[in-house]
Amino acid sequence: MARVQVNPGICGLTSTLDVALGDDGMCEFKGESMCPHVQALVEALTGVDPYGEISFAGNGPRILAVAQETLPHPACPVPCALLKAVEVTAGLALPADVAVSVSA
Repeated sequence: MARVQVNPGICGLTSTLDVALGDDGMCEFKGESMCPHVQALVEALTGVDPYGEISFAGNGPRILAVAQETLPHPACPVPCALLKAVEVTAGLALPADVAVSVSA
């Protein structure tokens, strides 16, 4: 299992999301978000194949497709965080923090 905690920036709608690998090898998502759109994203993601998430080949990551349907803001960092958590959960990447700094 991997847990991601996302502080998305100016909106302040934080999320704590868990990704677990089921017995069937598919990723399941749960967690809490202050954002109703992120909550809808997490609820819509069931049975995601981790190997389908690590490439833009074919239809690309399902997480990004569902995010396009549920999130109004394309710069939301939650889909990227979920992709990272899937990689870690499936043993396709080591856990490490990711940081983005924005200044004007």
